[in-house]
Amino acid sequence: MTDSQDSAQDRDSAQDQAMAAPADGNPVAAKGNRTAADVVTPELVARLARSIVGSGSTVNHTPFTGEVLASGLPESTPEDVATAYEQARAAQRAWAATPVRTRAAVFLRFHDLILRRQSEVLDLIQLETGKTRLHAHEEIQGVVLAARHYGRKAHAYLRPKSHVGVVPTLTKVTELRQPRGVIGQIVPWNYPLELSVGDAIPAFVAGNAVVMKPDTETVLTALWARELMLEAGMPPGVWQIVVGDGPVVGPAVVEHADYVSFTGSTRTGRGVAQAAAARLVGCSLELGGKNAMLVLRDADLDRAAEGAVRACFASAGQLCISIERLYVHESVADDFIERFAARTKAMRLGLALAYGAEMGSLVSDRQLETVTRHVEEAVSKGATVVAGGRPRPDIGPYFYEPTILDGVEAPMAVCTEETFGPVVSIYRFSDEDEAVERANATPYGLNASVWSKDARRGRAVAARLRAGTVNVNEAYAAAYGSVASPMGGMGDSGLGRRHGSEGILKYTEAQTVAQQRLMPLGPSFGLTDEKYAEFMSRSLRAMKALRLR
Repeated sequence: MTDSQDSAQDRDSAQDQAMAAPADGNPVAAKGNRTAADVVTPELVARLARSIVGSGSTVNHTPFTGEVLASGLPESTPEDVATAYEQARAAQRAWAATPVRTRAAVFLRFHDLILRRQSEVLDLIQLETGKTRLHAHEEIQGVVLAARHYGRKAHAYLRPKSHVGVVPTLTKVTELRQPRGVIGQIVPWNYPLELSVGDAIPAFVAGNAVVMKPDTETVLTALWARELMLEAGMPPGVWQIVVGDGPVVGPAVVEHADYVSFTGSTRTGRGVAQAAAARLVGCSLELGGKNAMLVLRDADLDRAAEGAVRACFASAGQLCISIERLYVHESVADDFIERFAARTKAMRLGLALAYGAEMGSLVSDRQLETVTRHVEEAVSKGATVVAGGRPRPDIGPYFYEPTILDGVEAPMAVCTEETFGPVVSIYRFSDEDEAVERANATPYGLNASVWSKDARRGRAVAARLRAGTVNVNEAYAAAYGSVASPMGGMGDSGLGRRHGSEGILKYTEAQTVAQQRLMPLGPSFGLTDEKYAEFMSRSLRAMKALRLR
């Protein structure tokens, strides 16, 4: 087929979809020529599936059509999970004994490999999640940023540190960082590359092995990443992958772990935390959010409206740090809503394995049901649909238009519950104190966004918001992409942090080695107990006078 024929086919496809679409609905991007069958071949599935520790059989699906994407995937039992941990522990000892710089070099090579072969995994991410190619590329960006950061900085984070001893010069103290052992990692479906390998990289660099349970519907992406990691030089046993239903396999992952990394719902996260606590092992949890964006009276409304599109509708809103509550100063609310609605209504929806669409599909019937229920209930109780507000089965079974609601009030579910879809509610405020108070009036505290032409003012408001990350004049990427800085949630949004020093040190145990020299910390050289106590009292006063810390 020639290039001109390809183009003509794409135009015909787009015209056919447009004819089936609502007259005033969001436009549809061209379908493109490649299909799931072109990408996910039986040969690919068989090759990737060899990495799964499992004895059963399962399948996954693509949200674009709802059809089976890969069949014959091994499914793990609790016994398979135990086997995976045995294999991981055997490999971890040699991996931990490998110098930090040697371990880190694996991830610098992985960085280059993933950029070189990104088209392969972009296809998989799109087919498994239903998101657009640009939103899939955000996962590429997040992973390579983490690989580069820990590849360059791990040695500094993990190197031995000297501290002042109880008696300077007589006591030499060194802080060491020892790997915890085998990390149990439970990964959600919404960001299958970033939340799998992106979170695992610091655990690996710190000398741990990982037993990972990706969501079955997005397991191909994680398996592809593991294959590339082995190509970069990681020993095969260090990364084990198990697959299965969360209620069956998840508890087994937690049961054997030396530390647990979990990303998912707040409800499930509470159970993970309780199970980890019962075993006296640590955990980090990134959970739900009901994130707020504040548009102050002096905001650049065009920039804020453009930013709101990214903030609310990236990955069809299936992003823990996306915005679901939008607070706008009453003096600019009408102008802002007009700009925001126009951009939202113009968004191109689509399922092509190519760039061009601006929003993709929800991942499942369950997500579609939640979105539909929240919108319909709000409308029935008096809310107004400013844009969107309906499913788009003409594109795919789980497509839903990007939706703006006005007039949302409690007790509407969309007011307080996490929707996790392309729906945002607009609220007006009269002053900044009110905006901050309302933004903070939630048990969640994951991400927030503030828009103002006055950078100092924006930062001042940001500091008052109860959220683990706050972006000024950006949606979420500025804070999340700054991988040297911690990222995580407050309140019901989780425990612990990813990125930066906290993102790698959580995967280690601190060990203090103190060496006493010349004289013991006790009576010696003929000193009585009383004389020794006097000597130590004088020494302690002197150390304070010398401003020792």
